[in-house]
Amino acid sequence: MSDPDRLKRVDALLEGLDDVLPPPRVRSQLRLAANLTQQEIADAVGVKRLAVVRWELGKSNPRRPQRQAYIHLLKRLAERFPEATEPNEDMPTPASVGGSG
Repeated sequence: MSDPDRLKRVDALLEGLDDVLPPPRVRSQLRLAANLTQQEIADAVGVKRLAVVRWELGKSNPRRPQRQAYIHLLKRLAERFPEATEPNEDMPTPASVGGSG
């Protein structure tokens, strides 16, 4: 396989990730970094605040058309606050919670 073909396959793989949500912890960190409330997010996306609470806890995920609006919001927040998507030393990671030992 040639290099251009490999690059096309990689691009196709990345395009498929446009509809993927970040982990719940990152969702709330992005909101907090922007100093936004759950109600403000809910109003902008067109849902009740409880829906945003559940999304940030990982209890549920947004459905269309709110999903696209929420993903767009999170991407824009990630561009403005890249530090919010970095691992936080104060927050436990999945490997450190319930790990072997």
